[in-house]
Amino acid sequence: MYPKNQFFILLTLPFLSLYSCSNSNSYSGIIFVEAELVPLSTVDASILQEIRYSGTHNFIGRTVDGYLDLQDVLIQPSAAEALKKAQDEFLSQKLTLLIFDAYRPQIAVDHFVEWSLNPDDTLMKVVFYPDIEKPELFEQGYIARESSHTTGYTVDLTLVDLQSGLELDMGSPFDYFGIVSHHGAFGLTPEQEKNRLILRSTLEHYGFSAYEKEWWHYRFKPNEE
Repeated sequence: MYPKNQFFILLTLPFLSLYSCSNSNSYSGIIFVEAELVPLSTVDASILQEIRYSGTHNFIGRTVDGYLDLQDVLIQPSAAEALKKAQDEFLSQKLTLLIFDAYRPQIAVDHFVEWSLNPDDTLMKVVFYPDIEKPELFEQGYIARESSHTTGYTVDLTLVDLQSGLELDMGSPFDYFGIVSHHGAFGLTPEQEKNRLILRSTLEHYGFSAYEKEWWHYRFKPNEE
């Protein structure tokens, strides 16, 4: 189908023994990972990537478990093909997608949960969640103990202007946990609203659904392919 590099095989196989695998794309309670996850660059190498959880510029301030040395985001093939179609449209507007995250192993989700239980670990609070206390990140829906990212159908992303090389102004940075990151947030400038609409309308056209509390978070709906 698509080339699978050695790193991909080593990363994916251990998780297949931990989760219930199924041909169905629905899930309830148990998060599963299907074996056909592919590196995004093998489907469209023009899509930019900045895997935030493999570095330190993220809301916990350290590399997240499961992301060490990750060079290429993993994703379901159908979601990757949909992103490719959206990317073609963005390229015609002199824009490009920039992906921050796609498939997220459960050990990374568990790392977020463990981090949340340490009240003294607030290294990146002023940058990513200045107005919210750590326990409220779960209560308000910014972090989940069971994440749709583990299915490989969910992506975190933004748009970059090809001429300037700069991210479009979305009104808040990726992973900023607060009301300003909600779709329809009060106080956005016309440009910020326009940029969010460009991203959302195009992705929705190709089968993605938005998460209302995070402008960067979209889930592909395989049943609507």
